[in-house]
Amino acid sequence: MELVLKRQYLPSGTNGILSFSGHEICKTIELPWLDNQRRISCIPEGTYRLRKRFSPKFKWHLEVMNVKNRDLILFHPANDALKELNGCIAPVSKLTGEGKGIQSRIAFERLKEIIFPYLEKGFSIELTIKKDV
Repeated sequence: MELVLKRQYLPSGTNGILSFSGHEICKTIELPWLDNQRRISCIPEGTYRLRKRFSPKFKWHLEVMNVKNRDLILFHPANDALKELNGCIAPVSKLTGEGKGIQSRIAFERLKEIIFPYLEKGFSIELTIKKDV
């Protein structure tokens, strides 16, 4: 099963649309593309496996696995990529600027409601990231 993230690269952030089975789940915000540098860049385009993960800070969330030269790339709530992200992906309900959005927690809960049941049943979920043409 596949989540597809179509990105738009902008100078101050990366905006995207996240879809599952051809249906939009939410928008996304990320840091700008800066050659996959840790903590200041979004991750490269490609296909990655997702897993369910728990941390005290974010509770249950999604982790993007096997990102070259990176670790702990998460899906978690944030409304301003430059202020709140270190390379992770934040679901948002609406885009408001470059790497900025609103109602991230609502979008994040929607994403979990859709994806977690599949993971809990043993399905493999992959994330494919590509440029929106």
